[in-house]
Amino acid sequence: MKVLLLFGLVAVALADVSRFEGEKVFRLKPVLDEHVTLIRDLAKNIEVDFWRPDSPELVTIDIDVDIRVPAKYLDIVYTILQQNDIEHEVLIEDLQTAVDDQADEKASPRSHSYTKYNDWNKIQSWIASISSSNPSLISKQVIGNTYEGRPMTVLKLGKKSSSTKPAIFMDCGIHAREWISPAFCQWFVKEALSTYGSDSQMTSLLNQMDVFVLPVFNIDGYDYTHKSNRMWRKTRSRKSGSSCIGTDPNRNFNAGWCSTGASNNPCSDTFCGYKPESEIEVKNVADFIRRNKSIIKAYITIHSYSQLLLFPYSYTYELAAHHSELLKVAEGASAALRSLYGTRYTSGPGATTIYPAAGGSDDWAYDLGVKYSYTFELRDTGRYGFLLPESQIKPTCEETMLAVKYIAAYVQKNLY
Repeated sequence: MKVLLLFGLVAVALADVSRFEGEKVFRLKPVLDEHVTLIRDLAKNIEVDFWRPDSPELVTIDIDVDIRVPAKYLDIVYTILQQNDIEHEVLIEDLQTAVDDQADEKASPRSHSYTKYNDWNKIQSWIASISSSNPSLISKQVIGNTYEGRPMTVLKLGKKSSSTKPAIFMDCGIHAREWISPAFCQWFVKEALSTYGSDSQMTSLLNQMDVFVLPVFNIDGYDYTHKSNRMWRKTRSRKSGSSCIGTDPNRNFNAGWCSTGASNNPCSDTFCGYKPESEIEVKNVADFIRRNKSIIKAYITIHSYSQLLLFPYSYTYELAAHHSELLKVAEGASAALRSLYGTRYTSGPGATTIYPAAGGSDDWAYDLGVKYSYTFELRDTGRYGFLLPESQIKPTCEETMLAVKYIAAYVQKNLY
């Protein structure tokens, strides 16, 4: 009986894991208003997962539209695309194969690795061990718990000082499925600690400033992508009376909240929440930055994919007060990044460079008074999308490190 019960539990656990056999990711190229209307109508009538842009409302002429289509809808989608002469290509032939191929070596090591996509348990253990083994350069602080009760731990990197130092705040993993993002925060911590004392730039930075790192922002969502649904994006909060789960944390900040590029439909992937900071994770981060507003001089948030370096604004087409300086720094950082592997990034304000979207963390930080506020969209430009293979973790992190160090060095010389 016990054996049967065990098999039953295993079967239930396996049944809860989403599979993506036969699903494809298309890149559509709308060149007419009718194409835009058709793509938006398609999204209303069948389940389509928008990878880029984030939602059908953001589709416009002459932008590439990457969508994931379940196998059962492929015939309909092909028919619509062909009948209406919408130019398209298939980026990913079989999504499940791409999910399986993301891990380069099938056997995942038990321990934490900087060149693997670590699950939340491994990251949590890593947070504990890296802080205890480097007490002179790193300390940790829990800034609150997630909706499901997981601790949100900020790592503070910097040489201990009796006086308060200016700081940079960086977070990774706002969107659960963007796995390369938390991988970068872990890489950054490793590099900062291992090159302190030998790399003059990093040594100077950590002597004069502190860097706050939140390794995973949306921990509940990230954990869910490892255990249940690789393609999950939002938080995991629930509200009585609604069967839809989660909010897009990067639409939940109080910056032009829910005015553009965000949805008030709780089932949407870009749901803005029931009010600004309705998500406890967003509130915890916002409270921490508000408390430390006098010392935080830069805000950096890491996303994927598209190879972009964005700065405010995303919720309006108006240029930020420091537009020319922010652009100059972004272009310098992009050039530093490109110097290693030739990877090209595009820089500019969010609204015009990618698409308008309200409620983003970078706009909110900037409006709070954090002048140097940047969003990275890491590799790639769509060949793998959110399923960047583990073989690309190291080169992606190495080149991104150069850009982040460029921004940090600039901030350090231009404190305000």
